[in-house]
Amino acid sequence: MTAAIAIADASGLAAVSMRAVAARLETGAASLYRYLSSRDDLLDLMADRVAAELRPYPEPDGDWLDTLVRMARAQRAVHERHPWLFELSQRASAIGPEALAFFDACLKVMAPVEAPFAAKFEAIGMMNGVAILFARKRTAGESLTFVGLDVTPYPYLLAAFSEPVSAPPATDLFERALRSLLRGLLTPDGA
Repeated sequence: MTAAIAIADASGLAAVSMRAVAARLETGAASLYRYLSSRDDLLDLMADRVAAELRPYPEPDGDWLDTLVRMARAQRAVHERHPWLFELSQRASAIGPEALAFFDACLKVMAPVEAPFAAKFEAIGMMNGVAILFARKRTAGESLTFVGLDVTPYPYLLAAFSEPVSAPPATDLFERALRSLLRGLLTPDGA
């Protein structure tokens, strides 16, 4: 797995093939087929190996929301280190033991929350989605800009850009979005 992950980190997921991994290991591709039946198996194992980077999971410290935010920050960091991981999240695959352990750790953190398990699984999915979204934005290095555009025909944009620039919020957008989303999904009144 280490060789396959190194290839993906350096050259992207498209560069990962049985032949490329075998070459990096200085062996023949046929020898890998003794352990793996296909490239899909290799990709599943890569995803699960990277999920191990989320360990150790934080212990619930009394505030489930703070703990989930820390877990989401770890997810974001893993996706920033391995940008190809996003592509794997788009395909149907086997869920490995490390991914299952992460789900279990999230459910442990949410144990005191009086919400149905369906809502807790939705929260984990949305937490993962937010982490991926922010990681992709950071690795892409691009931001939306209106510089040089004529916004005068768009009255709401014009009003928005006419306001004086205010100080940014005390917390970053990632944390604010995540806290609002998780509270909304897991608490009856969103508080």
